[in-house]
Amino acid sequence: MIQIKTPHEVELMRAAGLVVAGAIAAVRTAVLPGVTTGELDAIAEDHIRSAGAVPSFLGYHGFTGSICASVNDEVVHGIPDLTRTLAAGDNLSIDCGAILAGWHGDSAVTVTVGEPSAADAELIAVTERSMWAGLARAVAGGRLTDISHAVEESITAHQHRYGIVDHYGGHGIGTEMHQDPHVLNYGRAGRGPKLVPGLALAIEPMVTVGDPATVELEDGWTVVTKDGSRAAHFEHTVAITPEGPWVLTAEDGGVAGLAPFGVTPRH
Repeated sequence: MIQIKTPHEVELMRAAGLVVAGAIAAVRTAVLPGVTTGELDAIAEDHIRSAGAVPSFLGYHGFTGSICASVNDEVVHGIPDLTRTLAAGDNLSIDCGAILAGWHGDSAVTVTVGEPSAADAELIAVTERSMWAGLARAVAGGRLTDISHAVEESITAHQHRYGIVDHYGGHGIGTEMHQDPHVLNYGRAGRGPKLVPGLALAIEPMVTVGDPATVELEDGWTVVTKDGSRAAHFEHTVAITPEGPWVLTAEDGGVAGLAPFGVTPRH
């Protein structure tokens, strides 16, 4: 079922979203050569618990981390590990969720350890911009696939033929981390459920430099590109409000990210 939140419940989700934003900021500061993904996981968990919240991911269907830490060709769901050491030039997707007062926030960023190559910098920028293109279409009166189509158009507008990972995508979010509807990162506009105030969605494009085909590793979690090409992943939780999209996991509510699209969020 699609869960529609009251204005008060959206405010509660905003509080959870800010916990996630703070946790990701703390982890980003610690992303340096020589750090392990397990150490980064501990930083995120400490921040979340210090804020009075609970990590969404820890224990979810047996997952052992408070973040997903996906490196280079790992698209999503990488398991943090104290033996996994990051090196200069690695790309790292940090996906993090928190539960506060029964409500979830969910967000992800991709960063490079040290200075990125030109190719990595472009991949990351393209992926992040496509997320904001989708968030800009999270407006009352539209349809779900307006978001999907905006993400796809943003990615395919580039000369380099980036891959859009099939099947995986965003989702509804609220009192559970994953709710209906599923939000693909491609498709024709004007289809699917109507976007109404109180609907909250996690928008999360996953983009590859090469073939977008993926495979899940034997650990039952980590999703990698079949051809070994690098991937990037971004995510924000957004609430649809009468005043416009409210990006609950962005510190500024989405002001800076939505500005290039001419959209003013509630904040």
